[in-house]
Amino acid sequence: MTKRSGNRLRRDIGSYGAAFLVLNGLIGAGIFALPGKVAVNAGLLSPWLFLAVGALFLSVVLVFAELASYYEETGGPVLYASDAFGPLAGFGTGWLLFLSRTTAFAANATVMASYLGSLFDVLAGDAPRLIIIITVILGLTWANILGVRDGVRAMGVFTLLKAAPLIVLVLLGLQAVSGSTFLPSAELMVDDLGSTTLLMIYAFVGFETVGVTAGETSQPRRTLPRVLVATVLAIGVLYFFIVLVFVSVIDPADYANATLVDVGRALAGGVGAFAITLAAVFSIGGNLAGSMLAAPRLIYSLAENQQLPTWFAHVHPRYATPDRCIVIMGALALGLALTGSFVKLAIASSVARLLSYMICIASLPAIRSNASETVRHSAYRLKGGYLIPVLGFLICIWLLMQSKAESWIAVSILLLIGFAFYAFEKRFGLAR
Repeated sequence: MTKRSGNRLRRDIGSYGAAFLVLNGLIGAGIFALPGKVAVNAGLLSPWLFLAVGALFLSVVLVFAELASYYEETGGPVLYASDAFGPLAGFGTGWLLFLSRTTAFAANATVMASYLGSLFDVLAGDAPRLIIIITVILGLTWANILGVRDGVRAMGVFTLLKAAPLIVLVLLGLQAVSGSTFLPSAELMVDDLGSTTLLMIYAFVGFETVGVTAGETSQPRRTLPRVLVATVLAIGVLYFFIVLVFVSVIDPADYANATLVDVGRALAGGVGAFAITLAAVFSIGGNLAGSMLAAPRLIYSLAENQQLPTWFAHVHPRYATPDRCIVIMGALALGLALTGSFVKLAIASSVARLLSYMICIASLPAIRSNASETVRHSAYRLKGGYLIPVLGFLICIWLLMQSKAESWIAVSILLLIGFAFYAFEKRFGLAR
């Protein structure tokens, strides 16, 4: 593997912090609205379809678990692609993931403002919306500059506040689950399986965040694979029960427009609706905190690997954080959120992410063979040779085939911009 400079970041992320990263990367705004959209096509099969899709997508997660076990440096997918296919592939992968996370961050900040506006009349309207967006983004930016521990603490708080209402909702809703709902006996069909599956996959992406912060994780080769697989499995089970409660409580005629807020209202009246709406706010907040912690490390890793100017690789002398990258992430997200110009980028973000997954999966054979005997011996080695990676690769291809042309066009434009920037830096030697 490529020889890199020593780690200058503090390893302040432990097992719980890594789990918070995975959890907040996966659970964002989607699960609060997604069950109804899936149930329209899948009906009572929705919970089991969620479980089946999660089990299939676990093949991708397992590949990332093995990849993470070979590295101790910050970068994750950037390092995997660079070591297997060269710096250009590493730069492209990091560039796509950074833009994907930044645009999603901007989009979620605006959604958080909308949820808060629905909770409190004083926060409704354009002016309060702008104040909320600015406050949230600047607050998370500053918290992450102060140190990774503060970023992890912020995620820990958001995780507790968003997970608790969801667990209570499941516990209250289980009383509405009948045998026929849990195991439907009638012959059921899923309408438009391709687009429905693509929709559900959105609830399972974001796990790759944890690999990006390996340089700040304690014993990352051992911690990250274990935490990654365990957390994704736990979230998959939680999704199953959330959707099971949804189809048990909500009338099929209302699936299309219902959200988990409606489930909360059906189970506990106005208090339940308020609690779930508040949980949505904290869920988005946790997702934002995870993105702000991980996405700047992508740019930092590119600079560390001499694919961007070394100016980006600056580490705060007191807090030992990549402060300039954090500020750039915050400024870009703030500009996108306030102007709304992020919409087309957000549409293409899923395609960009799946492309990066495919590159990382394809890098596994080279990384396996290039690893030292000691590292290879202690790695999280997948069983069955390359059966699991091939399955994950084929799943990504199938999902990409469900995407629309406009998404491919947007991703192509972004790639051209990124590669032009990369070529400019290499041509004039600013990255050396």
